[in-house]
Amino acid sequence: MTRREHGMFRDGEVFIDACGVRLRAVVDGSALGDDAEDVAGDTVLVLHGFTGAAESMETVRAALCNQYRVVRLELIGHGGSASPAESDSYAMKSCAEQIVEVVRKLALRRPHLVGYSMGGRAAIAAAVAAPECFSSLVLIGATAGIADPALRKERFAADCALADRIESAPLSEFVDSWMALPIFASQSSLGAQALEGARVQRMANEKIGLANSLRGMGAGAQQPFFDQLGSIAVPVLLVVGEADAKFRGIATLLAADLPDARIAVVPGVGHAAHLEASDAFGKRISGFLAEVAATAKKPTTSPSEVISPDRSDRG
Repeated sequence: MTRREHGMFRDGEVFIDACGVRLRAVVDGSALGDDAEDVAGDTVLVLHGFTGAAESMETVRAALCNQYRVVRLELIGHGGSASPAESDSYAMKSCAEQIVEVVRKLALRRPHLVGYSMGGRAAIAAAVAAPECFSSLVLIGATAGIADPALRKERFAADCALADRIESAPLSEFVDSWMALPIFASQSSLGAQALEGARVQRMANEKIGLANSLRGMGAGAQQPFFDQLGSIAVPVLLVVGEADAKFRGIATLLAADLPDARIAVVPGVGHAAHLEASDAFGKRISGFLAEVAATAKKPTTSPSEVISPDRSDRG
């Protein structure tokens, strides 16, 4: 059945009621016409990080839109998606259910799922909740949560305090302090114009949406998924910047627990490898998705890469 026969969307902005939450997505499928057959793996569903939006994942769209339909989904509390005052809908479990509902309502057949940072954690949650829904995962600077209960409790308290500050102070104060964090220091290489564009995008968010996102699906709020990674049987690409030492270590831990994972270290960049080295990132993700497609046509899958981890730090 074609997308038009199925009542599917066209390129551009689309809104989806997902588990009672109105979510915005931006669709770009220049390589696939409206009459294209609905084939598994022809769509890439993209999830941004905390404070992000569809526009912040433009480099992913640019890398893939000539071969795939790219759907950039804005998570609850971000961009043009709803920012409810009540916090229950922001829980990571609820977020995962919303992502899966988007896949079903848009009639996407096993899309590839790409997530950056918080969006990477959401991608893991969705894949654990409904592993049959996805063809592969690409996780950029992501973790599966914080395994140590004491550290998780400490992080939750810090996130709640930050959420309170977001609500009580001008949004500009938070955005400027957030962009000045050491983890984002390497993004200075993007230049003043790009950084100002990122600031403008972040300023378009609702304060209550950002605050509740921290309270509901921050790394301290969610239950970790390390013990459930074995249920994700699809191929996984873990993308990390060479200068992002913490997340390089986490990627090694994730790769050890995932049945079919490989790590791509992008030289000379930090946490947001897809932004800081868009060409190198584009080559890696395009190559990975091509590998997934080729493997899917074979009767057997290739063995996963085995990496011996240092399990002392999982968060």
